[in-house]
Amino acid sequence: MEPTYEKEKAVGVSSFELQSDDLTDNSSVKGKILDRLEDSDVGRGLTVTKQDVLKIIDKIVEISVEESLDIVDYALDFHEFDNNFPKELMKRLKLLSQGYEVYGTDKDTYEYDLKIEACLIAHFSPYAEVRAVTDIEDDENEAVETFRMYLVGIIWTIIGTGVNTFFYPRFPNIQLSAAAVQIFVYPSGRIMELILPKKSIGIGKWKFNLNPGPWTYKEQVTSTMMVSVTIAGAYFTQYNIFSQRLPQFYNNDYISVGYQFLMCFSSQFFGLGMAGVMRRFVIYPIKQMWPTTLPTLALNRALVQKNQKGEVINGWSITRYRLFVYAFVGMVIYYWLPGYLFQALSVFNWMTWIAPNNHNLAAVTGSTLGLGVNPIPSFDWNIANNVYSNVVSVPFFSYLQQYIGAAIGTVLVCIFYFKNIYWSAYMDINHNGALDNTNQEYNISKILTNGLLDNEKYQKYSPPYYSAGYLLVYGSSWLAVPLSLLYPVFEEWRTLWDATKDFWFAIRHPKTKITAHKYDPFMRSMSKYKEVPDLWYLAITIISFVLAAISLSIYPTNTPVWSLVIVALADAVCLPPLGIIQGVNGFQVGIWMLPEIIAGYLFPGNGVANLILKMFGANIGQQADTFASNQKISHYARIPPRATFRAQNIATFFQVLVAIGIVNWQLSNITDLCSPDNTEKFTCAGVNMIFTDTVMYGIIGPKIIFDTIYPMFRWGFLFGFLFAIFWFIVVKFIPKLRIINPNSLFFGMQYYTPWNLAYWTAGLYVNFMFNYFLRRRFLAWWQKYAYVLSSAFSAGVVLSAVIIFFAVEYKPVNVSWWGNNVPYSGIDGGVGRQTLYDLPERGYFGYEKGQFPTHN
Repeated sequence: MEPTYEKEKAVGVSSFELQSDDLTDNSSVKGKILDRLEDSDVGRGLTVTKQDVLKIIDKIVEISVEESLDIVDYALDFHEFDNNFPKELMKRLKLLSQGYEVYGTDKDTYEYDLKIEACLIAHFSPYAEVRAVTDIEDDENEAVETFRMYLVGIIWTIIGTGVNTFFYPRFPNIQLSAAAVQIFVYPSGRIMELILPKKSIGIGKWKFNLNPGPWTYKEQVTSTMMVSVTIAGAYFTQYNIFSQRLPQFYNNDYISVGYQFLMCFSSQFFGLGMAGVMRRFVIYPIKQMWPTTLPTLALNRALVQKNQKGEVINGWSITRYRLFVYAFVGMVIYYWLPGYLFQALSVFNWMTWIAPNNHNLAAVTGSTLGLGVNPIPSFDWNIANNVYSNVVSVPFFSYLQQYIGAAIGTVLVCIFYFKNIYWSAYMDINHNGALDNTNQEYNISKILTNGLLDNEKYQKYSPPYYSAGYLLVYGSSWLAVPLSLLYPVFEEWRTLWDATKDFWFAIRHPKTKITAHKYDPFMRSMSKYKEVPDLWYLAITIISFVLAAISLSIYPTNTPVWSLVIVALADAVCLPPLGIIQGVNGFQVGIWMLPEIIAGYLFPGNGVANLILKMFGANIGQQADTFASNQKISHYARIPPRATFRAQNIATFFQVLVAIGIVNWQLSNITDLCSPDNTEKFTCAGVNMIFTDTVMYGIIGPKIIFDTIYPMFRWGFLFGFLFAIFWFIVVKFIPKLRIINPNSLFFGMQYYTPWNLAYWTAGLYVNFMFNYFLRRRFLAWWQKYAYVLSSAFSAGVVLSAVIIFFAVEYKPVNVSWWGNNVPYSGIDGGVGRQTLYDLPERGYFGYEKGQFPTHN
């Protein structure tokens, strides 16, 4: 029987209603739907796959045309300026909203397409990336907070934190990544499944099952999350303890265990509290996709959820798990070539081989000295994934704009260098860090007496100077601060305003359940679980602040509590808009220099205060972003919010204990720790960098650097502010330009040195292949395999690098041949002339000695 139609009074299109005898035969209806999909898959522009439709086919059968049109109208309004929303889908929705005659098909095809797109939006996700790593339904009975989950999570938190904290001061260091540990979490969970007794244990009114059955996906995700939020290490133990306690740095004698616990606990948990407060701004909104979290979910699904055998996707029938194993093992083997045996494959600076002693050629095209202008820069997966840990996780539109920004930055660096602006032609073109007036690393010890600036020594030595590449990084960083704060506010003011109202309402009514939007399937699922009251996160934030205030007050840090209030408020203002940028575009805007500049102007000459405030300012933001990204992972995996809350708190607690224990052992047992003469290579390159920064901005001070030596930086804030307003006005009049995000452009400049265009180019090829070509031509393949394959390659590189390090680098076994020597044989390899200009006859460049800029 043919379906009947009723005219839609709102928009003048036909409303499709299956008659009763059709509804009794759902299987035939489903068959017709799948037949149509097979016939029209190519013509539809590949915004949906057969696998997606199979997951929502019951919803398609049940939904009415009227409801479908409501969903389409909602999507057109809500996703109008969403760069992650497929442009082909947006065009199709506009046509669908106007009826089948405008759509240009018969009524059956029109209603079929309308219902499919509506059901994907309302019951799954409009983003193919999210559909690739999530499920349409939630199993509320799936085990999550089990004894074995916490046991596995704590064990790997301890191992990951311990290994990374121990080796962090070493150069070269060994670092375990979250992706690598994630692989070991799965067999650990399976072992627990096999060895733990299947019985319940009671502690008071609480009872739990030691072994509730098969190791579940939610257990895997939650254990992985515990590792992910801690594996990067604790900023305070990585930098501040060494910088404050060791005699070659500030040599503070009050760095007791009590001080360490107060500072480390407060700084780590401060970020957790902030992340919880931020979740209404950057976690709950659908548009906050957080693309960089998706490979983690993909890998967990590949490890735990086995695919149905016999499923063929674009000719491939291999399971995700088997593909992961093959790709992982293959990369472990392959990386021996670029990583050790044939290093020219990694540093493929082939253009410099033409004339290895040509300085200009090396400066522009070189991979180590130069700017990396090279169309074929590398055959090393690690190079392509150096700016990002997994470049495939970044949307193509975002990465392309970042690359354009890096390319523009390359031109600017060339102008600065070859025009000798700010004496840059006397320095290496892309050096990362401060140099003296002879193009040597700036030696802080030559200007200090008892930890304070000695003007007599300073006048005899040198002011700090920056290379052309570093000038680009600093200039774009100054500009990025107001731009990254204002532009997201202009673009997402509704989201920010609604989230602020929801947050304030939740504070006043803490027992009110979160209200899920009717077209947000993830929020609908999460609303079934008990929410974490905002007061809990606020309490963590307040307690963290109190612990920090106590530490600053009872120990002679010369850092007043009110200064911490300023830095914390600055972080609180910055985090929501910066979180929005990261949630949509996949990159984290660096405002690392903001707290040290604030501290430098507040406390000129006080390096310790600068060190402490820099730690709080940088770490609060970094931790908040880390915790927020993992909360988004739990949101996609439908982990109960309170389970996420407890897991993150417990993991952070163990992280702090382990990190403090490791660092204090190192201080007591490693001779010449952080000294260039350390025989075990624990030279603390990162600590030296942070210490140098605090001397630059705390002791020398931003007034000298930015008011006198590099006054152009002061205008960066104003330019960023004005550019945000200008671009917002432009896109108001030319909406099509909204796809260009100025934050993406300047991010490419901000993350230039110590990288260069070669790293961005290698990443562009990988990103283009996966996220443009394969995604557009073979969407089903891309959804199933892209994240798994890229995660396998990244994990393989990590394991191979660890094996290489202990096998042939810890006690060096050199392989000397052309393939290892040619990348480093010419100027690009550090042999011969390294600067455009030789030093003047007086032996140094820049200001005259005795006339260097000072505070006076």
